[in-house]
Amino acid sequence: MITKKEVKHIAKLARLGLKDKEIEKFQKELSSILGYIEKLKEVDISKVKTEIQPIGIDEAARKDTEKPKPKIENSKKLLELAPAVKNSYLKVKSIF
Repeated sequence: MITKKEVKHIAKLARLGLKDKEIEKFQKELSSILGYIEKLKEVDISKVKTEIQPIGIDEAARKDTEKPKPKIENSKKLLELAPAVKNSYLKVKSIF
């Protein structure tokens, strides 16, 4: 079981101001969590196969393909509607 002194130390590290009732509450809760972890240590996992990729994806990255270029006539129409254009690109205000 975790002590009140250890709870106060943990609270100090986390910069938490705990009252006496809260210290008692966290003492019980942290002790319960640590007890559960001890139960998990008792489980026999010697026959469990370790998996690096549990869902079996060989390569998660997408294929590097070129995007189709937009139709020139649509681009020209959009550039004509833009308030400012430079070298066939929309000119926008800088944000920095």
